[in-house]
Amino acid sequence: MRIFLAPIRHWKAWVLPTIIVVVWAQLAARGVLPSYILPSPAAVVEELHYLWQTGELSQHIHVTLLRVATGFVAGALAATLCGALAGYSKLFRDFVDPTLQAIKAIPSLGWVPLFILWFGIFETSKIALIAVGVFFPVYLNLMNAVRDADRKLFEVAKVYRLSTWHTITRVLLPGTLPAYLTGLRSGLALGWMFVIAAELMGASQGLGFLMLDGQMTGNPAAIIGALLLFALLGKASDLLLTVLSARALSWQDGWQSSEQSSN
Repeated sequence: MRIFLAPIRHWKAWVLPTIIVVVWAQLAARGVLPSYILPSPAAVVEELHYLWQTGELSQHIHVTLLRVATGFVAGALAATLCGALAGYSKLFRDFVDPTLQAIKAIPSLGWVPLFILWFGIFETSKIALIAVGVFFPVYLNLMNAVRDADRKLFEVAKVYRLSTWHTITRVLLPGTLPAYLTGLRSGLALGWMFVIAAELMGASQGLGFLMLDGQMTGNPAAIIGALLLFALLGKASDLLLTVLSARALSWQDGWQSSEQSSN
């Protein structure tokens, strides 16, 4: 029930998007910019409706969602392993972390030629590029969380003679979970950003391809429609992860969480 009431309770989140759409519609109606540069909201909705009726839009959305989900899982799993090892082992961190920090500075498009050379222009190269985008926020957040875990809590665990397994599950995991979940959200956002670059690598389906096709055919309504869908799908996936994170962190007693629960 709370999920259905959330849009009503958080009505303030809809104010800015409503203002943007109203201003956009007014600019288009008054001809401030020509329609081949800024089509009206109605023209964008009409274009998306047409693509949905033909079945193209649902296929583009499905392909993009599958790529993001697969790349997110692959990148998050690799980052979890490396982040935990780097946070726990100073030796591993000294050997591996400087190289990963240097790799992190490579722009997303810089990987495109190499991944095409290694994996071809099919799905593997696209998923690999998305996984790279997801990897670094998750890795950094988890590594820092493990490395900076409160030493006093581990001393208390020793006093109570907790086993290694209980120390990990009762001390380390709860202490690192908030930062880890924040890293997952950041990684998911970058996954949506990287999928656009991924779908420019010889793709024939996906929302990124829809944008490129709109550019090649001079169809700005398709470009703006694809951008809006990226925003909506990205927000929906982030909301899902936020809900799951809130349930996983229900034991926390922060002042912001208490305010939210009272609203």
